[in-house]
Amino acid sequence: MKVESSQAVLPNVIYQEKQNFPNFFESWISEQNQDLEKLISALNDYDEDQSEGLLVPLIDNVLKHYEHYYAEKSRWANKDVLKMLNPSWRSNFEDAFLWIGGWRPSMAFHLIYSKCGIQLEAKLSELIRGLATEDLGDLSPSQVRQIDELQRKTIKNEKEITEKHATHQETVADASMIKLSNMVSDMLRSGAGEAARVGDVVDEQVEPTLKPKEEGLLETLQMADDLRLKTLREIIKILSPVQVVHFLIAAAELHLRIHDWGKMKDSRNGINI
Repeated sequence: MKVESSQAVLPNVIYQEKQNFPNFFESWISEQNQDLEKLISALNDYDEDQSEGLLVPLIDNVLKHYEHYYAEKSRWANKDVLKMLNPSWRSNFEDAFLWIGGWRPSMAFHLIYSKCGIQLEAKLSELIRGLATEDLGDLSPSQVRQIDELQRKTIKNEKEITEKHATHQETVADASMIKLSNMVSDMLRSGAGEAARVGDVVDEQVEPTLKPKEEGLLETLQMADDLRLKTLREIIKILSPVQVVHFLIAAAELHLRIHDWGKMKDSRNGINI
């Protein structure tokens, strides 16, 4: 199936210059809840002979919401990449499962196979009778092959980005950082009278030294987000419209419930997001 993508700003997710990313994220979560209800409603009203074509505009709109999310995330990451890699708007539980500031792309395939198994078991009698269920439990051999190929390719890309990210993280202990940290430490040990000089060093040497470190983190974050969005688009191309709706419902439900459960755990531990 072909779904047209767009980077247009959506009417339901309005950007304001004074808005920060945590506020945008909460607005986007609300938008995802709305999308979920529309997807469920469309699935409940689905009629094979009449409704498949009606699903495509809905899928296209949901995809635009994801594209808008990553466009905003990229814009804010250019302002403060460190905040995007340590998101205060996510719970500790969510943070523990993040991969370079977001969900691991290969997780989408685990979601497909898990949902496939659940739906296959639920409608096994229909499949035995040769009846098509049209959900993820009814993947064709061709679709399974394409999903497997995409999964292999995605995992390969993941590993390449992970290695690049790890290599860049190691630069925090390169010669420039060691030399600078030693110099500043010596100045601090020399006494309070050197405070002004330390401030000058921070302005003249520390920030310029740290800047390329942040730029490298920004590069790998953008590579990771590009892979996340690319994986979503490629999966949508493989599945039929009704299967895409099943996939998007499962993905939204998992994301929203993990976000809720994580916030609940943090609240019980006296942590406010």
